[in-house]
Amino acid sequence: MEEKIKIGFYALTSCYGCQLQLAMMDELLQLISNAEIVCWYMLDGKSLEDEPVDIAFIEGSVSTEEEVELVKKIRENAKIVVAVGSCAVQGGVQSWEQDKNLEDLWKTVYGDGKVKFQPKMAEPVSKYIKVDYNIYGCPPEKRDFLYALGTFLVGSWPEDIDYPVCLECRLNGNPCVLLERGEPCLGPITRAGCDARCPAYGIACIGCRGAIDYDVAWFDSLARVFREKGLTREEILERMRIFNAHNPKLEEMVEKIFGGESQ
Repeated sequence: MEEKIKIGFYALTSCYGCQLQLAMMDELLQLISNAEIVCWYMLDGKSLEDEPVDIAFIEGSVSTEEEVELVKKIRENAKIVVAVGSCAVQGGVQSWEQDKNLEDLWKTVYGDGKVKFQPKMAEPVSKYIKVDYNIYGCPPEKRDFLYALGTFLVGSWPEDIDYPVCLECRLNGNPCVLLERGEPCLGPITRAGCDARCPAYGIACIGCRGAIDYDVAWFDSLARVFREKGLTREEILERMRIFNAHNPKLEEMVEKIFGGESQ
């Protein structure tokens, strides 16, 4: 009898929306004959986090010292580690406010309340361990998860997306929210895969799938367009940081547009 592939789902700091998205997928029932889910607290409170697995799916940002140790343990036990969703891949919206220190943020949220864990600023999973593949979105698209899992199960490897939301938007024949409506749309720098859902309804993309890798996320070019439309440096950075606060090139590239000039 062929041995089943062992899969684990692990949650860090998040709204649990990514896990809920996965838990609601009927297609997972088709895995039962080929896979064994050894850890998933949302479905089984008796799950064990320290068990060896073939594929580990991690959602949520690393926001406590305890989670740092947890992701390291998961990496040791897993053959393949997949970061799932914006929190795990980019640090999430909890990374948005980079101008305040942890103490101030903590006091704003919890006041004088005491908790049992040691907090830290939210960071992507890849900050602490090697991540083999990312599934993007807030929450991810169901098809992205099924595609990645399906390729892993047959011993193959999923391809990454290296083009922006704008491509899908124009293929769908949508009016350009940025150029035709003058709204600060992040579609030109954001990884595609959502079928341009928000722009299709006339809503500017806020970049929930994160900036495209491979050095093709031109924050500076988009910042120039935003500036021409009257946005200040602070307004541009605030919008771009929502899902890209940990991108190492963001502030450097925006500064190319505003550097040395008075605001």
